[in-house]
Formats: sequence, C-alpha cells, structure tokens
Amino acid sequence: MSGHSKWATTKHKKAVVDARRGKSFAKLIKNIEVAARTGGGDVAGNPTLYDAIQTAKKTSVPNDNIERAVKRGSGVESGGAEYQTIMYEGYGPSGVAVLVECLTDNRNRAASEVRIALTRNGGSMADPGSVSYLFNRKGVVIVPKSDGLSEDDVLLAVLDAGADEVNDLGEAFEVVSEATDLVAVRTALQDAGLDYDSADASFLPSVVVPLDEDGARKVFRLIEALEDSDDVQNVYANYDVSDDVMEKVG
Repeated sequence: MSGHSKWATTKHKKAVVDARRGKSFAKLIKNIEVAARTGGGDVAGNPTLYDAIQTAKKTSVPNDNIERAVKRGSGVESGGAEYQTIMYEGYGPSGVAVLVECLTDNRNRAASEVRIALTRNGGSMADPGSVSYLFNRKGVVIVPKSDGLSEDDVLLAVLDAGADEVNDLGEAFEVVSEATDLVAVRTALQDAGLDYDSADASFLPSVVVPLDEDGARKVFRLIEALEDSDDVQNVYANYDVSDDVMEKVG
C-alpha cells in the first residue's frame, strides 16, 4: 500500500467516525471500561487504560464520562457491563478479506449484526482462520507531522524501543512495531517530546487487493455498515486504493 493511500484511508475512516460521533463516544467509553476492568483503574500501572483515555480525550470525550467509565470498569461504581472481545472473519466485494473486532455484552446480537452488514453489502461470513492468516497483529503509532520533524527524527526516537519501521504517510508518520513493543515505542516518543495521534494494536494485511473506483465504493460502504454497529470496535480489511481512485471516491 502506498503511503498516501494509507493516510487517505485513515482520513476516510476518521470521517466515518466523526459522522457518528455519538457512536464513537460510546465505543471509546467501552474501551476505557474494559481496560480498567482488565488491568485496574490506575493509569500509571495500566498502559492499555492510558492509551484508551488518551484516544478518548483526543476525540473530545468529556472528562466526566471518562472518569465514570474508569470507576465502572474498576468496580468503584456499579453499572458496568460484562463485555467480551470476539473476532469475526469475512469476505467483502472484490474478494477483500475482512476482520471485524467486536466488544459486546451479547454475542448473538453481535454475530447477527455483522452477518447482516456483510450480506447486505456484497460480502459473506467466513470460517474462523480462513481470513485471519492474511493479517499480522502489530503496534501502530501515528505521529502527526510538525515543522522540522523528519522521518529520521522519529526513527531515532523509536529505534531502541523495538520499532520495525517508520512510514511517511504524507500528513503523518506511521511507526510499526510488534504489538508487544507498542507501549515501549509510545513511551519512547513521549520521552523524545514527540506527540502522537493514536497508539493501537492493529491487524495489518500481509497481502493487499487493489481496488478500482467501483470496488472501493462497495468496500467503503461495507466498512461503514459494519462500523455502524455499536458492538463493532474495529474493522480491518486488506484493500489498496490508489490516490487517484480515492479522489474520485471522495
């Protein structure tokens, strides 16, 4: 995937999320709750919670909502739901492989919503393991470009922390590492005084499917339908869209 395509794709996904800000808030709050339940409510000792809170703050989730989510998750306040993470696999238009990560308190509802979104948008569910082998779990940190910040500056900051590569995405740098090194890489950036937009454990495709304009529209429509579900936290797909096609799709 070319750098600009990846950044354009990221911007497209961000636009989808922004258009559903209410849903976005709910999903970010859910992430915080689960992180607090899993690793405790102390941010200093729970890097997953730290990143969940940072992401929520960058998306303008009110501090009161964040604090209540931490309290519910850590058991200080009652009312937290029992969420479980489930990964569904499927195929989209043009043979694109799709991984759908759900965080839900109702497995049947989540499976039904994912199946409906896939089948109504030219896709289908796939058996476990038939798609996931096309992806690798990696740590991905997005560092916005600022005056004077070069790719070498970012690389120098993260090299000893276990980063595998730094990619220029046009408007930001993407730092890729093993998922287990994500916290170390994020901490190294902070120690170097570099701000970052997001730090997530993501699934990156090892093989990509190039899409034309028609294919891109269909795949984006499918991703939007999947992300419209409250149970769906993340959608990963192995498509490649050129800059020209992305401009036409808008």
